Amino acid sequence: MPLPQLHVSRHDRTTGALLTLSGEIDLATVPRVYAALAACLRDGVHGIDVDLTAVTFCDVSGLHAFLTASWLGADAGTVLRLRHAPPAMARVIEMTGSGFLLDEEHAVRSVSPRVPTVVCRAVTAPTRGSRGR
Repeated sequence: MPLPQLHVSRHDRTTGALLTLSGEIDLATVPRVYAALAACLRDGVHGIDVDLTAVTFCDVSGLHAFLTASWLGADAGTVLRLRHAPPAMARVIEMTGSGFLLDEEHAVRSVSPRVPTVVCRAVTAPTRGSRGR
């Protein structure tokens, strides 16, 4: 079975950088995404546009890379925007509360640009002999 392929290209512009990704983003290929985003942050790029037009698959590791770059760049005033996300990918991004990464033109719906708060509650099943204490 062939390994997934991902091609990453960077085009610097006066207003920032455009990263064009094509192929699959998963555990095997996400290091390339991290490297490209880290290079932009290291170079002081203030606007990173990521063109996802040719991305055929993106798992949670790809979303994590985009969120990490967004959070790391926020202190330096860097804005990361995902452009032309395939509809299924855009929907997952929205469902996870990460819609602030999408450019307004391609967002499924508007989402406030804040990190979602997740509250977890431990639930224990009653054991035999316990009375729901």
